[in-house]
Amino acid sequence: MRTYGQFCPVAKAAELFCERWTALIIRDLSFGATRFSQLRRGVPLASPTLLSRRLKELEVEGVIERRRSENGRIWTYHLTPAGEEFVPIVEALGIWGQKWSRRELAKHEMDVTVLLWGLETHVDASAFGDRRCVVQLTLTDQPRQRRDWWFVHENGRAEMCLEEPGFDVDLYLTSSLRDMIYIYRGDLPLSRAQAERRLEAHGAAWARRALSRWLAPDAMSSVKSQRLDAKVA
Repeated sequence: MRTYGQFCPVAKAAELFCERWTALIIRDLSFGATRFSQLRRGVPLASPTLLSRRLKELEVEGVIERRRSENGRIWTYHLTPAGEEFVPIVEALGIWGQKWSRRELAKHEMDVTVLLWGLETHVDASAFGDRRCVVQLTLTDQPRQRRDWWFVHENGRAEMCLEEPGFDVDLYLTSSLRDMIYIYRGDLPLSRAQAERRLEAHGAAWARRALSRWLAPDAMSSVKSQRLDAKVA
């Protein structure tokens, strides 16, 4: 870990928090990620070796802790009290980003993996009630092998599947990756996306009625951009 060579508490905290990937790891742990594979999805540009090293550093510093899973087969990761105190800082960074960094997306910023992870952790899994609901998302501008994705909702949980889950699909959603990110980020209202046919929804009537609740923007999505040159969605 690089240091500033200062005893100042701001410098000491920045050495830890400002190291690359730390804020994103804390973000995903606060969203409920506990397994290494889940954390990998939130930082796809970090190699497994780099992520493993970063987690070990955060554990040594007392920001996270490892625990054995219930079956004892894998390690899970959790924020300690010290790590929890970083969460409001991460949220403040997100609010700042919503206000001052939002603009038209660059090509390298449109990451399928990050979008899918964000959807899995932020959609309202209870929107469809007690019944199982399968949502198929088709991203029309992606290669065939990365075009179709499935979300299975059951027992109040949403789980993203890389392959057809073996259940009937109840709701089909079709959009481009760019527009789906804009919808998820709160730049493109769902009603406008559907009116302009930038998101098409087909399937069971009860599932279509629940779509707006399922994709309801979170509190951070409602933060308005303050950039005068912002051109989004």
